[in-house]
Amino acid sequence: MSEEKLRQQVSDAFKNRAILYFLIFDELRKELGEERAEEIMKRAIYRRGVQKGEKYKPYAPGNFEGLRDAFVSGVPDDGRLFDPNVLRCDADGLDVNLENCPLKEAWEEIELGEEDRVTMCRIAGEIDKGTFEAAGFDFEPDTWQPGRTGCCHLHIRRKNA
Repeated sequence: MSEEKLRQQVSDAFKNRAILYFLIFDELRKELGEERAEEIMKRAIYRRGVQKGEKYKPYAPGNFEGLRDAFVSGVPDDGRLFDPNVLRCDADGLDVNLENCPLKEAWEEIELGEEDRVTMCRIAGEIDKGTFEAAGFDFEPDTWQPGRTGCCHLHIRRKNA
């Protein structure tokens, strides 16, 4: 299999995940309302993040260089899939902008309205929140908003006691 074909399959798998997220959310909101649907989706996705966070525990409470290297090197397709741009890495924290996002691209491709895309980015961002909080860091997601380039801005800090 060619590298380009494999790259496309990885991207398509993430896009499939995004579409499933939306379809599940859409069914839940029809039954339970938007607020409750978002709450349920966030809890489930956060739990998956918690499972993923184990691998970053060795870097807590403040090895942000190690965390940066481990996180960035773990982005699929040598970073191309999300194109992480490290804006800050110092003793106080790590800030990473994800310049690309196959999930957001999928929601654009299926022509979700702007409000639904904002909601879905907020929901999907819970995986990062679960990951970094479970690893022992404070985490503040700054998910995509209309008019902004890129996608999520990840703000990781030393956990406050």
